Amino acid sequence: MANSTVKRFLPLSLTAFVILLDQISKALVVKYIPENTIFKSFFWDFLEIIHVRNDAIAFSIGSALDVPIKIVFFIILPIILMVLVIYCVLSTKTDKDFTVFQKWCLAAIAGGGIGNLIDRVFRQLRVVDWISTDMYGFLGFDRFPTYNIADASIVVSVCLILLSFLIGERKKIE
Repeated sequence: MANSTVKRFLPLSLTAFVILLDQISKALVVKYIPENTIFKSFFWDFLEIIHVRNDAIAFSIGSALDVPIKIVFFIILPIILMVLVIYCVLSTKTDKDFTVFQKWCLAAIAGGGIGNLIDRVFRQLRVVDWISTDMYGFLGFDRFPTYNIADASIVVSVCLILLSFLIGERKKIE
């Protein structure tokens, strides 16, 4: 019984790790890099460390919204979603719906979501973004929108979980 409880809660260690890494990196950026400043470029400007603030979601979607609407969509709704995600990680009722790997992916998504929620609550609805990568004109972008560890955790984990669902469905068909 105790062993199964530990196994059920273990993915939340990844959630905590993502939150910690995200918040420490953002605190360092805020402390040492002035806002809207490129600190350092690497690999022939492929990667830049830059301090910007994002008052919207991905690709600046929602930046023109009024503050009360932002509070609903950028704080209240994400809190509800994070509670649901953590429920899916912890609940034994979801064991037949999600594999162990998928629950770890959900835990990483929760970590990223909570990391950005912390910014929205304590940094006036503005998320600290600091990683900028060159797109070399791909899809018409010179640079990919600036992001942070929380964003990367969410995107990579969503891709992995979708891939795992596709592979799982493919195995069922075969």
